[in-house]
Amino acid sequence: MNNSHVLKTVILIMVLVESGLVEEATAHPCGRTFLSALIQLVPCRPSVAPFSTLSPNGLCCAAIKRLGQPCLCALSKGPPISGVDRALSLQLPGKCSANFPPCN
Repeated sequence: MNNSHVLKTVILIMVLVESGLVEEATAHPCGRTFLSALIQLVPCRPSVAPFSTLSPNGLCCAAIKRLGQPCLCALSKGPPISGVDRALSLQLPGKCSANFPPCN
C-alpha cells in the first residue's frame, strides 16, 4: 500500500471520529472501539479495494485472526466504508485460513 492510501485511510478515520460517527463502546465485539478494529485492518485495504485480485498479506491475516469472527461480522454489518468492497472483505477469513463460521 502506498503512503497516499494510508494517509487517506487515516484522514477518513479521523473524520469519522471527529464527526461522532465512531463511538467508544466497551461491550463492542471489536474491543474498545469500532475505530480500533478498523485501524488494525488497514493492512487488508489492498485486498478489499473494489475489483482487487490481490491476496491478503501476512499482516492482514494476522489482524483477521486476532480480531475474530464476532468483530468481523460486526464490521461487515456496519456502515459502508469508502473504497472497501464488502463482498471481498467477507472472503478474507477464508483466504487467511481463519476457518470462521459465516456471519448470520
